[in-house]
Amino acid sequence: MAETVALGEVQETLLIPLYGRARDARQRRSVLSDRKAIELVDSIDYDFDKFRGPSLAGSVLRASIFDEYVRGFLREHPEGTVVDLGCGLSTRFDRLDNGRLRWFDLDVEDTMALRRKFFDDSDRYTMIAGSLFDTDWYAQVAERSGPIFILSEAVMLYFPADQVHETLTRIAATFPASPFAFDTGGAIMMNNQDSNPVFKAVPARMKWICDDPATLDQYGLRMRESRTFANPQPAVAGTWPARYRYGLKVIGWTPPVRTYKLNLFTTAG
Repeated sequence: MAETVALGEVQETLLIPLYGRARDARQRRSVLSDRKAIELVDSIDYDFDKFRGPSLAGSVLRASIFDEYVRGFLREHPEGTVVDLGCGLSTRFDRLDNGRLRWFDLDVEDTMALRRKFFDDSDRYTMIAGSLFDTDWYAQVAERSGPIFILSEAVMLYFPADQVHETLTRIAATFPASPFAFDTGGAIMMNNQDSNPVFKAVPARMKWICDDPATLDQYGLRMRESRTFANPQPAVAGTWPARYRYGLKVIGWTPPVRTYKLNLFTTAG
């Protein structure tokens, strides 16, 4: 029996990248080969076919760039801790598990209730029901000593700037000298949301405008690198089919896409 979905407006957007990864996994040449995403889509009672447009492929490419940020951390710290804030129905732990890391996935109650229908905790993997904007999860994530990688993909964009900035400041102060990866969108991107076909299928809209992620240093973040779809890491670009590599050389520099950044920071410390 298919699982029904009862999610809030912002939480419903997690189904977009899930469907994107499932579609990608069915391709002859897949970027992520996320077979688990196919299983989830087939097990959820939801009209996924209403999601259309380039954002589906974009969510796959975004995931591959963030995956490489995490891989870089694990190459240096194979027993480090990773926390994914606003994980949705991500399968990143399954994709990147090296058999030694400690991983936490965090999301709000309704999302985590759905997630628990498909995933189980283990000795190295823990799901936490909570908001990234709260502080309840801080102590649990820091339960063991060692380096921590913090990730938040396509989540903070949906919230007001003051709420995001306050949270960035708190996280930077609580987890000093830690890599922190998240995405930002500029005003041109935000002002063109209604022309994006995928947003015609959901009520939520992105709110946080950040034209220059380097300015986030005022909240305790030091920029390490910032990428767009037109300049992924070389190791990642080599895994993309030609239709993405060459197509994004053209559309990757159009104003709405150009203002979307996938960033890796280090918190002050």
